[in-house]
Amino acid sequence: MMGPNGNESSATYFILIGLPGLEEAQFWLAFPLCSLYLIAVLGNLTIIYIVRTEHSLHEPMYIFLCMLSALDILISTSSMPKMMAIFWFNSTTIQFDACLLQMFAIHSLSGMESTVLLAMAFDRYVAICHPLRHATVLTLPRVTKIGLAAVVRGAALMAPLPVFIKRLPFCRSNILSHSYCLHQDVMKLACADIRVNVIYGLIVIISAIGLDSLLISLSYLLILKTVLGLTREAQTKAFSTCVSHVCAVFIFYVPFIGLSMVHRFGKRHDSLLPIVMANIYLLVPPVLNPIVYGVKTKEIRQRILRLFHVTTHASDP
Repeated sequence: MMGPNGNESSATYFILIGLPGLEEAQFWLAFPLCSLYLIAVLGNLTIIYIVRTEHSLHEPMYIFLCMLSALDILISTSSMPKMMAIFWFNSTTIQFDACLLQMFAIHSLSGMESTVLLAMAFDRYVAICHPLRHATVLTLPRVTKIGLAAVVRGAALMAPLPVFIKRLPFCRSNILSHSYCLHQDVMKLACADIRVNVIYGLIVIISAIGLDSLLISLSYLLILKTVLGLTREAQTKAFSTCVSHVCAVFIFYVPFIGLSMVHRFGKRHDSLLPIVMANIYLLVPPVLNPIVYGVKTKEIRQRILRLFHVTTHASDP
């Protein structure tokens, strides 16, 4: 944006237009999106409540699941309320500092979630490949430290992003073709060299998402090698404990990688594809994760059915 004398100036606010080309339909699209958001929050809160109240579930796998659920709630909440305000009340303006805060929240929470998924893969590796050492390797204090490390790592990796944006001058349009602020979109509005932003963004993706996905793949290769040497019954039991986590990994990484590819190699800036993928990335995993774990994990499924059974009977006259 331009200053009073036509010079470069710092941005004071941005305009989020939501879904370009679908402005007339946004009001109605907000209803299913809001419903999905509520499902995500309630589903993940249910997982957290069940694990917290069931002492038999105070094991590393379920504690990591609680961390994943908490991050899913936070990451969807970091974007959905503002999105609903845009769609229902045409509240398209977001202050510059609020945009940076939202950007940091979304990116850092994504980094934390990737770390938790890696920790869950490590838990499965130790439980299947070194079952006798599982209780001593993954003690509750150590699991707590891993959770704290996930928070510190995610925040530390993403902290430079808003700093790099803050130093840029903005003299072009202040319109973001999105429902929320992402680093790769905001930096493109700057009228200065953004190579530092681009390079650091690639470093973050490689060192966080790339490294985590590589280590998760390696852990499952080692698990597969171990499982293939077991009896058929033991193989079925081992694979059944991994299905939920594998689904969660695909649910998280596929939209993230797809969104990153579209942003870096997509040529049509007016395309609706990156906007739709960005919304899928922040909303679909929080919705699907509790469903996947509720359906595929026997212990969680039994507790959910028991919870609803007790609730139903309590409400009967």
